[in-house]
Amino acid sequence: MDPKLLELLVCPVTKGPLTYDRERQELVSRSARLAYPVRDGIPIMLETEARALTDAELEALPPRTPVVE
Repeated sequence: MDPKLLELLVCPVTKGPLTYDRERQELVSRSARLAYPVRDGIPIMLETEARALTDAELEALPPRTPVVE
């Protein structure tokens, strides 16, 4: 995932930041508790395509790191 693209994308539900989960190929919105799929390098930013995150999944996420320019 291109870091510049990730800086521009926001959660369509909360307008909050997203983090990229490389292993699962998903963009994660902690505030909406949703994970948006990335298919063939293309983020699918539709709420209907997102999956809900469990409490355990949210707790297992690494802490967010600030973007350094």
